[in-house]
Amino acid sequence: MDNLGAFRNKLPLNNIALKAEAYKPKPRTTYKMIQDYIVEKHSFNVHTAYIAEVKRSLGLPMFDAPNAVETLKSPRKHPTPVQVDAIKDALTYFEVI
Repeated sequence: MDNLGAFRNKLPLNNIALKAEAYKPKPRTTYKMIQDYIVEKHSFNVHTAYIAEVKRSLGLPMFDAPNAVETLKSPRKHPTPVQVDAIKDALTYFEVI
């Protein structure tokens, strides 16, 4: 009888643990993770500003940078179409888009 009672007590805890695991949010995708993916798959580097520009063009949510300036010292450079495609591929891989 004791073995059966112990078995019944363990079963609900397992279910609770499985449900808690299912509700866990996925980890936040960082620019560093995107850069590493692009280097591994496409063999070139992209600047974080290019990633931000592609995210902005897709209308994805962005966080305000605490070190942002009102006016830029030099004009903003734009990513090439190859870089844009690589960044979109990485965003798709990480399920951002």
